[in-house]
Amino acid sequence: MQIKLSGIVKESIVDGPGIRYVLFTQGCHHNCYQCHNPQTHDINGGYLKDINEIINEISLNQHLTGITISGGEPFLQIEACLKLLNKLPSNLDVIIYTGFLYEDLHAKAKVNPSLNNLLKKTDYLIDGKFDYKLRDLELNFIGSSNQRIINLKKTFLEGKVILHNFW
Repeated sequence: MQIKLSGIVKESIVDGPGIRYVLFTQGCHHNCYQCHNPQTHDINGGYLKDINEIINEISLNQHLTGITISGGEPFLQIEACLKLLNKLPSNLDVIIYTGFLYEDLHAKAKVNPSLNNLLKKTDYLIDGKFDYKLRDLELNFIGSSNQRIINLKKTFLEGKVILHNFW
């Protein structure tokens, strides 16, 4: 299986805590004003990459602490993202950035098993559209104050949204 990407950063320290392998998925319809990654919006842009190649690259880097899937909009490629996470080494944590709200994804996951499984394979969800009016350069790993870092493992256990602060 392949995933459609805009790009990859093999070692990042700005897309989550630790040293992260970052995938920028291609395709997004949120069109957030002043988006940080406008090159990812075109659904017809980007390139295809084999998921097994990505897993091999990740496995070769012993310095990684996690993987971040950003965009674009990763939830436009649920099956590909799930296939990737199913093959991911278990010692790495997973962050997914999305313009969707968790509550909307959670509601859709009740009738979409793949979406439900993708959420359960994710440690932290950073949700909400970037809002330029609420932009805050002092925030860690988010661009605007309306966005949330959600600890999905605790959220599923407690049945309510549990926010997380990496610091």
